[in-house]
Amino acid sequence: MDVGKNSPEIVNAYIEITPFDFVKYEVEKATGYLKVDRPHRTSSQPPSLYGFIPKTYCGERVQKLSPNSFKGDGDPLDICIVSERPINKSEILLDAKIVGGIQMVDHGEADDKIIAVLANDNIWQSAKNTSDLPEVLIERLRHYFLTYKLVQGEESKVQIDQVYNREHAIKVVKAAILDYKDEYGE
Repeated sequence: MDVGKNSPEIVNAYIEITPFDFVKYEVEKATGYLKVDRPHRTSSQPPSLYGFIPKTYCGERVQKLSPNSFKGDGDPLDICIVSERPINKSEILLDAKIVGGIQMVDHGEADDKIIAVLANDNIWQSAKNTSDLPEVLIERLRHYFLTYKLVQGEESKVQIDQVYNREHAIKVVKAAILDYKDEYGE
């Protein structure tokens, strides 16, 4: 599995969870299998498909693009994909066209969420930037990521510094590809 033939504009995305999941799943690095990470702690569900871009890594270069973080989170770059048709199956690959991103910092670590549309989607394929998506969808993504780790009685360690456009998102994807090469080689 690679980043994608037309990266960084169109990338492969591996889907871990769908908008219909009440549980957060995550690929276990050691085995490559999808594992239950945790049930969602609130009634909030992901408003889009959610997964990661293969052969990316959030390391030093990604961190430098997130000034309020002290390091990258050490995971592949996260991605949220908007699709006209409901996709209720995870553990799939799809082509995702980058339109922007969310600069999130989780416990001081850069944990960006790239925003994309399904590349050949009948409704969304013409989107070029986050401004081409409904404002309420961006707000739902922000809300989900601000609340998906909330634990009652504890102060949140998650902050969203900005929602950024396609141009910055491409920089983040390129940085994550280079961080991957530094960490794992070609």
